[in-house]
Amino acid sequence: MRAMLLSKPAPVETAPLQATTVEVPEPADDEVLVKVRTCGVCRTDLHVVEGELPPHKLPLIPGHQIVGIVARLGSACSRVRVGQRVGIAWLRKTCGHCAFCTAGKENLCESSTYTGYDADGGYAEYAVAPEAFLYPIPDSFDDVSAAPLLCAGIIGYRALQRCNLQTNGILALYGFGASAHLVFQIAQHRGHKLFVVSQGEHHQEAARELGANWVGADPAKMPEPADAAIIFAPAGWLVLPALESLKKGGTLVLAGIYMSEIPPLNYDRHLFYERDVRTVTANTREDAQGLLLEAAKIPVRVRTCLYPLEKANQALLELKAGKIQGSAVLQVSAT
Repeated sequence: MRAMLLSKPAPVETAPLQATTVEVPEPADDEVLVKVRTCGVCRTDLHVVEGELPPHKLPLIPGHQIVGIVARLGSACSRVRVGQRVGIAWLRKTCGHCAFCTAGKENLCESSTYTGYDADGGYAEYAVAPEAFLYPIPDSFDDVSAAPLLCAGIIGYRALQRCNLQTNGILALYGFGASAHLVFQIAQHRGHKLFVVSQGEHHQEAARELGANWVGADPAKMPEPADAAIIFAPAGWLVLPALESLKKGGTLVLAGIYMSEIPPLNYDRHLFYERDVRTVTANTREDAQGLLLEAAKIPVRVRTCLYPLEKANQALLELKAGKIQGSAVLQVSAT
């Protein structure tokens, strides 16, 4: 099968992914072989490829926003059927019996593994995943639109849930890439007021087109403090102005898997008056199911930029440069 293979982490400017041919993987008893149609290109992929996340497996096929068709079932599988359209997300497997798993916090499982990081992912014509971690894709989304929902959408959804926003609250979003433009629509549908902070003019314009209540580059110029904020950009320095722009009792959620160093906080300016800082770590299956259900009901509109599989390096480079509006998606096979 065709695949884009990472042999050693390196800057995406050096085109570290190699177009190659590898064997089609064999599913274990509890796994399913999926013929990949599309795979979203995520900022987490960028962190993996460039080594900002320490390597867990090399060589590696990245990619964890996978939409495809069930091609073969392991001997113990019965929940999905051959020919069914399914999604594979970042969270690949958990132990299922630790204190975190039994408390509904499987995203914190010490034995958790991840697609496109601990195991080969979707930058290839086939991928395998445990049957228990597959998600039926709603018919309202085509293959291209569905792919970004499987990480950008899920993480944005979990971040929004952790904001604890009350009815008609004000939500500030820092950065307006793949995840932000999806969670924006969910929050808007729930009746919240949206402020968007972004340095990029095309990202600002995208936020205005979706109906943001305020858009700008400087959070100090927001018309009023926010009840909650989500930082999607991997820029630690944003934490300080984001906290300063919260109301008393407000919540700041850090949605990235990687973030640059956060400067020292001043207790009175940034944390006093019961301001909370919360993080997002991966997702649970409940998050994925909730996101897909709500996104289909709205329905969420997914902005995408499509690339052929062999252009994965280019997609990552343009993602790094902030040139992509919405989500980059690799077209792996015909739909």
